[in-house]
Amino acid sequence: MRAAGHIVARVLEELRVLVAPGITTQELDRAAESMIRKMGGVPSFKGYLGYPASICASVNEEIVHGIPSPRVLVEGDILSLDVGAIWRGYQGDAAITVGVGRISSKAQRLIEATEAALAAGIDAVRAGARLGDVSHAVERAAHSAGFEVVREYGGHGIGQRMHEPPRIPNWGPGGRGLVLRPGMTLALEPMLISGGFETRQLADHWTVVTADGSLSAHFEHTVAVTEEGAEILTRVAERVPVR
Repeated sequence: MRAAGHIVARVLEELRVLVAPGITTQELDRAAESMIRKMGGVPSFKGYLGYPASICASVNEEIVHGIPSPRVLVEGDILSLDVGAIWRGYQGDAAITVGVGRISSKAQRLIEATEAALAAGIDAVRAGARLGDVSHAVERAAHSAGFEVVREYGGHGIGQRMHEPPRIPNWGPGGRGLVLRPGMTLALEPMLISGGFETRQLADHWTVVTADGSLSAHFEHTVAVTEEGAEILTRVAERVPVR
């Protein structure tokens, strides 16, 4: 899973550089698939339950599962990029949100708050903690920054399948739920919104948007539970083989 996570992290780094006014989300998707395959991986999203692309690219009020298209990104957009890769049967899954050119101060605060909420969730991961501790940490960080969390979607277990138990809400009380054990692998993914937490799904049956049209941001890491805390598997490592 470290190798799969390394591939995902490398792709997200490259996509971050490519995001600029004038590029299409379809072009980003093609670049991501090429990079994943060159590193020996397989795009885990492509064909999953019929999903038609290798990444999810969600713009502005789109929360998750945005399908890449000929849509041209413009100055001021914010873009959530979700990438998954399989390496030798094991999965990696991570997401970032980036601004397209110059963005508003409100959008920048939302992005920073979502990344901070992910960090808070990761900090709550350790052997012996409860799953509710992770959820509560994310929600507390979001609310302290003045934003809401999406309630209908959240994180998940991950391993040889992209979505495994347990489901990991981004809200709720601490001290409850599954006890975390060493070796568990989880995908933590806070989704914050600048308005209300209600959502709706578009006619494509994939793209989820905020019901009130407010902005949304999304960050995710795949982590492993250890006695000391969480090992982040979806960040670039020095010596991870990918062939």
